[in-house]
Amino acid sequence: MPTATLAPSWSAHVPPGVPRAAASLSGRRWPGMAWLLAGLCALLALTGCGSLPKDVDRPVSRALSAPQGTPLGQLAASRTPITARAGDSGFALVGSPNEAFSTRLALTQAATRTLDIQYYAIHADASSRDLLRAVRQAAARGVRVRILLDDFNSTGRNALVMGMAFAPNVEMRMFNPLPGGRGAGMLRAVGALGDFQRMQHRMHNKLYVADNAWGITGGRNLGDAYFGTADGSNFVDMDVLAVGPVVRAMSASFDSYWNDALAYPVQSLITPQELRRLRDVSTTPEQPPQADHGAAPGPAQAPAAPPSASAAPSAAAQDPAATSPGPADLRSLPLIWAPALLLVDQPSKLVPEQNDEHSEDTVVDGMLHLMQRARGDALIVSPYFVPGPQMMKVFADMRQRGVRVRVLTNSLASNDAPLAHVGYARYREALIRLGVELYEMRAEQGAKLDRTVFGSGAGGSKASLHAKIFIIDGRVISIGSMNLDLRSKLQNTEIALVIRSAALSREATAKIDDTLDDSAWRMELTPEGQLRWKAPAGASFGDATSEPDASLGLRMMLQLLGPFAPDEML
Repeated sequence: MPTATLAPSWSAHVPPGVPRAAASLSGRRWPGMAWLLAGLCALLALTGCGSLPKDVDRPVSRALSAPQGTPLGQLAASRTPITARAGDSGFALVGSPNEAFSTRLALTQAATRTLDIQYYAIHADASSRDLLRAVRQAAARGVRVRILLDDFNSTGRNALVMGMAFAPNVEMRMFNPLPGGRGAGMLRAVGALGDFQRMQHRMHNKLYVADNAWGITGGRNLGDAYFGTADGSNFVDMDVLAVGPVVRAMSASFDSYWNDALAYPVQSLITPQELRRLRDVSTTPEQPPQADHGAAPGPAQAPAAPPSASAAPSAAAQDPAATSPGPADLRSLPLIWAPALLLVDQPSKLVPEQNDEHSEDTVVDGMLHLMQRARGDALIVSPYFVPGPQMMKVFADMRQRGVRVRVLTNSLASNDAPLAHVGYARYREALIRLGVELYEMRAEQGAKLDRTVFGSGAGGSKASLHAKIFIIDGRVISIGSMNLDLRSKLQNTEIALVIRSAALSREATAKIDDTLDDSAWRMELTPEGQLRWKAPAGASFGDATSEPDASLGLRMMLQLLGPFAPDEML
């Protein structure tokens, strides 16, 4: 039975029904009929399939047992106010892309003993180059570095990030790897179609923990689009910085994945010579990052292949001077102290034969239980939003009890995973009829969404919603890696911090309200029962009666695939 990880101060306050368990999820979005058929044809032409190494040596290691003796641990103690209750932790929202980079850099530079880094994707681009350079410098001064990365995106130039494993004092493992070469993501995925179910299950967790004393979790992966510096669309996202007892739970979660049989040391999967050959041939022009919802790339989702790799063997330390923001000041960063609960899925969810898909003990189930406890208001931000029948029933029950429900998700034009929009679109009318206030974010950012708030870059740049936030009754907030969809519930492993803080909830609500007031349509039904996209009062854009700003191709895909694509694969 999976067990949720609790911060000591809130164990007595967990609402009934919230899972006290590290549940499990896994998966990638439905790859699309065209991609799947092409893959099956290519599979027939293959002369053989790769296989994963056997009898892999995985030395067990654990988080730092005495973080209080480190400078970061001492700083955490000094930052704890006398008004904090026993077991409370400190939190700061990390909304802007500059803050997202600078807080991670600060933890990296301040660490003296350990750095634990766990992500679904690390893109080989300029932002990751600068951050991983700092990680290598930390390792060079004696910090033990452990990097755990889901394997699916590590193809082409992004595979060069695996070169970090060959730096002194750095250990790197790939979670749930696929067999085969890493030069082309599609061919590698096709080679794994014989084990399609396992390929669909992905580790979607995000953690960045320094000295087991300070940590960051939330929606962001590592890469330019998450730090507001991509040439095309950037992600609107949010993380939370944590300090104090709850960080021990975050580290325990990392340990459970790091020591799992699905975590393969990089050295068992690729050699430095193979990485060098891959670097020499990886000259594909830069492409947008792949959608971060755990889906295999389809026609509208090309794997990222940025031109500059930070982590080829011995390359990071030789890159040009960093141009990213400097480190945040951890001594003056405002912190809000409150009780918290960490929900995390168990890694066993990625093993189909060990995973009971009917279990109601996942991170997403935890969010649904919290929503069911709402008395007056629920504010939900989910970039990929495919409710399914169970979630629709929860929404219906909430509305019957008079709970106000607001949901912000992507529009078709802003969604970096259009196939996910297919599943969401079939529920729009029913949600509106239930009385759910449904908002879709515009791809073009408004003036309020700049680098200082909940935004993706300079005002006016293109954006795709990527934050995953739940705020219940203005007093409980959850920030994590999970989307409110069946993929996060059944396919991906996820993680979330649930914090009981009215102050933190107010701060996040204000940032979300800026988006609703400036850069989102409210969905309505006309008297004739037709959908209408209603622009905010005074907005620079107008109303619409069909998918606004979306190309004809995207609109046709919505119509053609909508009736056939299963919810659980989107």
